Amino acid sequence: MTQATTIIDPYERRAADCDVMLLLEGTFPYVSGGVSSWVNQIIRGFPEIRFGLCFIGSRAQDYGSPKYPLPDNVVHIERHYIHEHLAAPGVTRSRGDAHAFEGMDRLHAKFRDYGRGGASHEELTGLLAELIPQMADGGKLDQDAFLFSKRAWDYLAEQYRTFCTDPSFVDYFWTVRIMHLPVWTLARVARNMIPAKCYHTISTGYAGFLGSLMKMQTGRPLILSEHGIYTKERKIDLFQSEWIRDNRNVFEKDASQIPYFRDLWIRFFEALGRLCYQASNNIVALYETNRLRQVSDGAPAERTMNIPNGIDLPRLSALRAQRAQPIPPVLCLLGRVVPIKDVKTFIRAMRTVVNQYPEAEAWIAGPEDEDRAYAEECHAIADGLGLTDKVKFLGFQKIDELMPKIGLVVLSSISEALPLVLLEGFAAGVPAVATDVGSCRQLIFGLSEEDQALGAAGDVVGIAEPQALANAALKLLTDPARWHAAQAAGIARVERYYTQDMVFGAYRRLYEDALAQDAAPAAGALRCPMHK
Repeated sequence: MTQATTIIDPYERRAADCDVMLLLEGTFPYVSGGVSSWVNQIIRGFPEIRFGLCFIGSRAQDYGSPKYPLPDNVVHIERHYIHEHLAAPGVTRSRGDAHAFEGMDRLHAKFRDYGRGGASHEELTGLLAELIPQMADGGKLDQDAFLFSKRAWDYLAEQYRTFCTDPSFVDYFWTVRIMHLPVWTLARVARNMIPAKCYHTISTGYAGFLGSLMKMQTGRPLILSEHGIYTKERKIDLFQSEWIRDNRNVFEKDASQIPYFRDLWIRFFEALGRLCYQASNNIVALYETNRLRQVSDGAPAERTMNIPNGIDLPRLSALRAQRAQPIPPVLCLLGRVVPIKDVKTFIRAMRTVVNQYPEAEAWIAGPEDEDRAYAEECHAIADGLGLTDKVKFLGFQKIDELMPKIGLVVLSSISEALPLVLLEGFAAGVPAVATDVGSCRQLIFGLSEEDQALGAAGDVVGIAEPQALANAALKLLTDPARWHAAQAAGIARVERYYTQDMVFGAYRRLYEDALAQDAAPAAGALRCPMHK
């Protein structure tokens, strides 16, 4: 007799409530990398806390299987995709509610003033609190009314005539719909989310907007931790994007002006960021430059603070004993193969490195599935430079297995915050060459006088400078005395300033404070009907 076997999906977890709901946009557990590693670290660092995960992605098909096993203290996980294809409803007459659209117009006007500092957070959230309940399915301003009603068409046409400087109404029409549709999705998510004692968003953007809604809906504390600055990274993406149209002819274009649709997207994300900053009880940056950027982008200075990343020192320091005596002639980039990591510059640098140091190899350890076209271009560049046998694409690798085998961590990114991979390398006894982005200079040369006195843990070069990157790497790899001095400096710096015990201590204080707080007055109209 065959016994039936019950297979329990370890990634299907449901709970009636949780202590901390993490709001995760495009990261843990479906994307590997620095932010996801940090989230995994935080969850495992607080086994006494019951975490919920709310994953927000673009489309389900953009993500493969989870990259991390879920810790036991994750009691709930839900996934939402904000750019899923939506089937159009049957054709029916729909006039749209005049009062609801007038409210939406007032909200847009407030958002425009809000971005210029002319409207208060309370005025804005007051209007949002009125409108969000009307966005529920069947409400006066539900998704169908926004997409298909006569008033929506009239409103779009009027807004186009009043504000749009691009000649294409068709592009304006679709841009506005694609941009705003996630707002309805997230309002739906907020209405149905299980109760939590506090919310912790790991970015502004869509996750931060959801956090703002949850703060309005429940009055529970909201914590924001930013690794990079979301709006800054979005701007980089938007300036590199080719899908954003500029339909002006040569006589209409002004080189000093950002094309209308690109500017519209930037202002949209800036507004979401400001809303999240204002709603958050605590706003965490990884280092001072980013904290100041948050303040200039609308964060109340008195709620901001710095909590640097930290690493598992006992585990990583044990890897030093596995290192062979000669310095391995291996330069390793650990990260996703995506444009922001500027993998192409690393590959181009390897042509110079191999010319002068033929034993050298480049290892690129990271997933290639996030931007397959870019990954293919990287492979093509390596082949074109005659480096097929010298540049090895390894895919995702366990850092504990890689570190004892490499001589140098290379970070060629055009944007970073406080990269964990440098700290992990230092702890494992590996110096680094990095671009001058984020806090890389601070990590390699030190911040305070006392820190700087520890020495240089490698070198820093400019963005997109393959020759400089190659020269810096060669100086370290071919000079054992310089390399060992950099190794010692990195070890001393990470042991003194960047351990995960320091991180856990800082977040323990934030969580204890948030979990002990009574709920602030909520916008009652937003309260979830399932969890009154």
